[in-house]
Amino acid sequence: MSGRPLDVLEASVGERVTVRLKGGETHEGELAGYDQHMNLVLDPADDDEGGKGREDSSLEPAAAGGESVEDTIIIRGDNLVSITL
Repeated sequence: MSGRPLDVLEASVGERVTVRLKGGETHEGELAGYDQHMNLVLDPADDDEGGKGREDSSLEPAAAGGESVEDTIIIRGDNLVSITL
């Protein structure tokens, strides 16, 4: 896939991605959205540091959407090193 970065992100919405951050952390999840600053929304996101993810039955689903807030992660674009499909 080639093109301008925002075009690539647009084509990747709904796809499972792996995001690597400046601090060395990685996060995986479905790319739910982004903005012009490359801030990302991943849903559900599981981190590489032992996050419980969706298997944690103690998390209550959100009343309206069916997903718990803890399943969504917002990543500031300034912290991104790479995004892979």
